[in-house]
Amino acid sequence: MKTPNTKTLIGRTDIVDFPKLELFGIAIKVDSGAYTSSFHCHHIEVENEVLKCQFLDPEHEKYHQKYFYFKEFIQKNVKSSNGIIESRFIITTEILIFNKIHNIELSLTERGSMMYPVLLGRKFLSKKFIIDTAKKNLSLKKINS
Repeated sequence: MKTPNTKTLIGRTDIVDFPKLELFGIAIKVDSGAYTSSFHCHHIEVENEVLKCQFLDPEHEKYHQKYFYFKEFIQKNVKSSNGIIESRFIITTEILIFNKIHNIELSLTERGSMMYPVLLGRKFLSKKFIIDTAKKNLSLKKINS
């Protein structure tokens, strides 16, 4: 007999870790209107078929000036919230949320003007989470309890 998938309740915002990116305590916003999850990056470029970027920006308290290099990535067109289609690089990494590691695809984009450096989209959220927009930081509260 197949057991039903239990979904975790997630609020509209939370604090998560990206262990492979050496980024911890990063604020995220749940965005059920976005298909793809995205992460704020800058200095995004491809050199010799290797994607090079820095996560966050110098004004962010978690910024650490480290460049990251990805041999595996794709580039695809993504429609942003303002309706403009832009070409973005997509990487796969790990996210630690609710004390579990999950693989996550992230589109890399300049989000410096945004309040949250990371958006979690439907592709990541579906089959794992139920969203309650009245709640905040449920993963962080679970870790701290």
